[in-house]
Amino acid sequence: MPLPTVILPGYFAAASEYSELEKILRDRGFPTLIVPLSQRDWWPTVGGRSMIPILRSLDRTVKQALQQYNSSQINLIGHSAGGWIARIYLGEKPYTIHGDVAEDVGLWNAFPSVNTLVTLGTPHVSQERWTRKNLDFVKIHYPGAFHPNVRYVCVAGKAVFGKRGFKTWLAYNSYKLTIGIAETWGDGITPVAAAHLEGAENLVLDDVWHSPRSPGKWYGSPEIVPSWIEYLR
Repeated sequence: MPLPTVILPGYFAAASEYSELEKILRDRGFPTLIVPLSQRDWWPTVGGRSMIPILRSLDRTVKQALQQYNSSQINLIGHSAGGWIARIYLGEKPYTIHGDVAEDVGLWNAFPSVNTLVTLGTPHVSQERWTRKNLDFVKIHYPGAFHPNVRYVCVAGKAVFGKRGFKTWLAYNSYKLTIGIAETWGDGITPVAAAHLEGAENLVLDDVWHSPRSPGKWYGSPEIVPSWIEYLR
């Protein structure tokens, strides 16, 4: 039986947005839980503040999956910001940079419990000032596919080329905020160059957009999931 899978939503996304993806995974034999977040759960993190509230929910869900399926490991899917938040959770360095928790709170050092980390459209780097404190913590302490016993699979979408114009304005500005270059390919939010990690199994999927709210197919669409689901086996 495949390992249980936990889905960590992207920034300001609710668990309900991933119900179709959850069903696809379950129908293909993967026991799946979504971290039960609502949009209001993200409010305490606004402005580059601590991700501790999200890590608490993630940790509870992972422990639930391990117990419910009597398993020693899970697979973890992190969409968008969920991918780099998951890397904080895996790592052993105390995430105390915001001064809101003690070093022994137990919301990290989870890499022994994770077999595979799949990141979907995750900006693993950013030049945006509100996110840099958190992302720099990840980048400095856990560069690339850091933990040798964890399989890292980083999936990028190639749907929108960033250029000046009404239809591509969001992509243009998002790419520029992320990597300093606007005229490049990405999923409409995250440029391909930011979605990959050195040493990971890096995929590029054509015509794949960033999120369930996007105008086209996204990483969790029924036609797209087969492109990466086998990495969970």
